[in-house]
Amino acid sequence: MCGITGVYAFNMVGRISMINVANATMALDRRGPDFQDTYHDNIVALGHRRLSIIDTSASGHQPMTDKSGRYIIIFNGEIFNYKTLKEELLNKGIQFSSGSDTEVLLYLYITEGKSCLQKLNGFFAFAIYDKQEQSVFIARDRMGIKPLYYVEDENRVLFASEMKSILAYGIDKTIDYSALYTYLQLNYIPAPKTIFRDVKKLLPGHTLFIKDGEVQKECFYKIPYDKNKYTSLNYDEQKARLSELMEQSVQKRLVADVPVGSFLSGGIDSSVIATLAQRHKPDLHTFSIGYKDEKFFDETEYARLVAKKIGSDHTVFSLTNNDLYQHVNSILNYIDEPFADSSAIAVYILSKETRKHSVVALSGDGADELFSGYNKHSAFLKMITGGSTARAVGALTPLWGLLPKSRSNPLTNKFRQLHRFGKGMKLTSKERYWQWAGFAAETEVDKLLTPESLLNLDRQNYLDFKNNILREIPAKEDINDILYADVNLVLPDDMLTKVDRMSMANSLEVRVPFLDHEVVEFAFSLPVSSKINGQIRKRIVQDSFRDILPAELYNRPKKGFEVPLLKWFRKEMKSMINDDLLRDDFIEQQGIFNVSETKKLKRKLFSSNPGDVHAQIWALIVFQWWWKKYCM
Repeated sequence: MCGITGVYAFNMVGRISMINVANATMALDRRGPDFQDTYHDNIVALGHRRLSIIDTSASGHQPMTDKSGRYIIIFNGEIFNYKTLKEELLNKGIQFSSGSDTEVLLYLYITEGKSCLQKLNGFFAFAIYDKQEQSVFIARDRMGIKPLYYVEDENRVLFASEMKSILAYGIDKTIDYSALYTYLQLNYIPAPKTIFRDVKKLLPGHTLFIKDGEVQKECFYKIPYDKNKYTSLNYDEQKARLSELMEQSVQKRLVADVPVGSFLSGGIDSSVIATLAQRHKPDLHTFSIGYKDEKFFDETEYARLVAKKIGSDHTVFSLTNNDLYQHVNSILNYIDEPFADSSAIAVYILSKETRKHSVVALSGDGADELFSGYNKHSAFLKMITGGSTARAVGALTPLWGLLPKSRSNPLTNKFRQLHRFGKGMKLTSKERYWQWAGFAAETEVDKLLTPESLLNLDRQNYLDFKNNILREIPAKEDINDILYADVNLVLPDDMLTKVDRMSMANSLEVRVPFLDHEVVEFAFSLPVSSKINGQIRKRIVQDSFRDILPAELYNRPKKGFEVPLLKWFRKEMKSMINDDLLRDDFIEQQGIFNVSETKKLKRKLFSSNPGDVHAQIWALIVFQWWWKKYCM
């Protein structure tokens, strides 16, 4: 795991950007604390920060050049099947100078060109410069586990692993209001947009090829999904195949020359990963976060049961709400593009504590999106299958609207869920998905933004962007359609972004076995009935590993990586909200948000019926902190 950045200059004006490569590389210091270096010529400048994982010696340093001196690579990620690929290359007469997967990737590209991507099992964002051809080839992994930002104009192409590195080049910082409009609904910004008009994210499974002043974008991977063509395996055979694929995936992801541990929340997904990992790594170290003040969300009892069963060296980081709160400023300060998934706070602390023991950690991320693990998936199933209960909930929507709604206790949270469900019943399939993916409706955002901000919003651009995100959802959806949308939207732009940023903030590499592309493709060959029914979510995951997990993990509510935002906002962060970031005169001077609407949100926050307002407030806090740091 590393950080990369670079410039391809089309002319003399573009070459001026090369003077910023050292600073852009330094901005990625947390992604790679072990080594940094740069490369320059008259056309290209490349920078690399290294977190040493495989072949930690100097022979693995980057930028790395092949023996001929023609090709230079900078690489962020890991290629888990690099040993097999190396054997193939050795048989072709290739000689290696290191034991790194970077060198294998470099020579694989030299021998096979861009088709090498089809052979890679891993996660990556890399750039390879061909000095003779004067071209640069850039690629991002299939699932979007590793990030890649870029700027393209008539003078140059800039690229980097993080926005803060892009900003080191002195780019124009005009806000993209259609991205802001989306952020205020979803609490994150989907690719290819970013908060800045001129900066884009390279989509998962895509490449850039730069040569002769032209930039070609191509898609090299799209998840195969045909709901009219599911596997012919029966359910028992499906379980056996999933077990086989997952064991292979976990085993591949244990390859490292540094300590490897595993997150263990106590939920099914991380428990599966840790259990499979321990089979191949008897000295496995597992890590959990416990919440002293939030017993409802504390799963450490279950994590300990799993750790005891598999015999792992288990560490629990038991935290108070104050411990969590103490990290808020550090997290806000690291965020270089508005991103308001509040569970990032817990991931940040888990990563920070885990890094004291391991350099690599396995995670259960991705299973919910692939196999139907969220509450919203149960809601979609009820919506799709209909029935008297669903019709009754829909008929009572006006009542749910009147009742108090809050996540702070089970009853008011149920009223909140019923109200969302009832409103969703009245929408088209695409609009229902969009509403249930977010925290605020378009009408609410229209009120929140000032008239001047709305004038800056290209509404057609926003609608095209939104419609493209929702293009795969048919008029009559099924659960696999919803999961496919989740894997292309929520997974890369929310869940994987969260894990990448918060782990890299602590120089920890996190590997995600559920997102091996073979597992993903198998998941989308399964019928809905293998994943969810009226009684169980993630059915095949639960059933496939039932015999190797503690019985106590089953038949209990799913817990999220929740943090007590509502409590903080009403106590510890009250002054930050009222006297700083959402202060009325500051909002007025800033000119982005409507003061009367931010006042309403604050009043709702401190009322007995807060609903989901804490999520909207958090989105504003994150944006305001970011805006003060990068735009004032």
